[in-house]
Amino acid sequence: MSKSKSPETVKVVVRCRPMNEKERAAKFERVVAVDVKLGQILVRNPREASSSDHPKVFTFDSVYDWNSKQIDLYDETFRPLVESVLLGFNGTIFAYGQTGTGKTYTMEGVRNDVERRGVIPNSFEHIFTHISRSQNQQYLVRASYLEIYQEEIKDLLSKDQTRRLELRERPDTGVYVKDLSSFVTKSVREIEHVMNVGNQNRSVGSTNMNEHSSRSHAIFVITVECSELDDDGENHIRVGKLNLVDLAGSERQAKTGAQGERLKEATKINLSLSALGNVISSLVDGRSSHVPYRDSKLTRLLQDSLGGNARTVMVANIGPASYNVEETLTTLRYSNRAKNIKNKPRINEDPKDALLREFQEEIARLKEQLQRRSGKKKKRRQRRRDGGEDGEEEEDGETEEDDEEDDGGDDKGDYWREQQEKLERERKAIMEDHSLVAEEKVLLLKEKEKKMEDLKKEKDAGEMLAAKVKVSRLRGDVAQRSGLQTKSVLTDETSKGFS
Repeated sequence: MSKSKSPETVKVVVRCRPMNEKERAAKFERVVAVDVKLGQILVRNPREASSSDHPKVFTFDSVYDWNSKQIDLYDETFRPLVESVLLGFNGTIFAYGQTGTGKTYTMEGVRNDVERRGVIPNSFEHIFTHISRSQNQQYLVRASYLEIYQEEIKDLLSKDQTRRLELRERPDTGVYVKDLSSFVTKSVREIEHVMNVGNQNRSVGSTNMNEHSSRSHAIFVITVECSELDDDGENHIRVGKLNLVDLAGSERQAKTGAQGERLKEATKINLSLSALGNVISSLVDGRSSHVPYRDSKLTRLLQDSLGGNARTVMVANIGPASYNVEETLTTLRYSNRAKNIKNKPRINEDPKDALLREFQEEIARLKEQLQRRSGKKKKRRQRRRDGGEDGEEEEDGETEEDDEEDDGGDDKGDYWREQQEKLERERKAIMEDHSLVAEEKVLLLKEKEKKMEDLKKEKDAGEMLAAKVKVSRLRGDVAQRSGLQTKSVLTDETSKGFS
């Protein structure tokens, strides 16, 4: 597998939604034609006299008309990108276009309907199906969810929805959001729950153009860490990151009827989308070495996705009606330029901050600790079998005499040994269970370690009680010989040793 790739261009696909009820009722004409075979979009502008004979033609990697199916769009366009994320590449899918053109439907769709679910739920299914079928790899999947609302970043999974987060940059990982929460997920159901929580905190509102208009840019981030033995016999970790971006739509105030807070939102949305257009233009023109990523939070977060270390698919959503022909042409022009952006994707191998590495190191530490503890107990038992001298010093400051008391006439000794052996068998079963992710193994091993500690405490309490009983018997014998009476050593305090 190649660890670095030659430059790749951003893949651009266009999807045209069907005419909606308002457009049909107003008797607007369809001005967009889609040639799926040639990958072309043809737009006829009714305001231009020559447009009927010479429509504007745009060619893209793929185009989809109003009859396109969600699963076809995913399989043909997005599946290869998600597959590369599972191999350790960064990938970005973002929907771009005018408000009300179907961006959110393309990205999310109807999640409880298999035929109508969008890119995001299909990617969930894709990732966890792949993991369930893998045999020689360990995976860790994390999810984060943020929105950019009026140029402020909000963690959609945080309990404190008033807190605003800041952007930071590191030489090794690039731009990131400081203190953005991340949740480990082990199934489609768990990652869907994470998204549902975030969606409840998203900023949406109604405008004349869209009853459920997204008033923010939303980015759902899936980080996939994979650990496996490579040909060199070394354990390597690859980390792929998938950015799923649902951009707020560009809009004209005259059409949306935006006022007050809605107008303020629209202004911020349009400014950030304008910054995105400037970045696209700068990358394609190549006239200046400076690319204005810092002009908005959106472009900074998409810095790697546009000209950096990522594979990127841009899906441009357009409407077919004459009413929006100018907005449709603007979307197509920007998209046409975006397909010339060159990225430099590479596999992210053995990053220093891989969470899976931390879990593996913790597992190794716990394993060593349990083996060391188990080894000491085996040595003590072997010495007893070999007939060691009475009172011989053992590890942990124990003596053969202590071990004899510990065995309690072999019955108690058998009980402790059985419990220790049982915990050891359970520990080995956890280590050999490849269906468990590293995080689950750490938690289960810690649980077994605690049980071992509890067992040792129980054993120590029994030893203490046995020692006091022995002392009591000795005192009793002495007292009987001297004609004295003594109180029982079994007080409330020592009775607590029983469990």
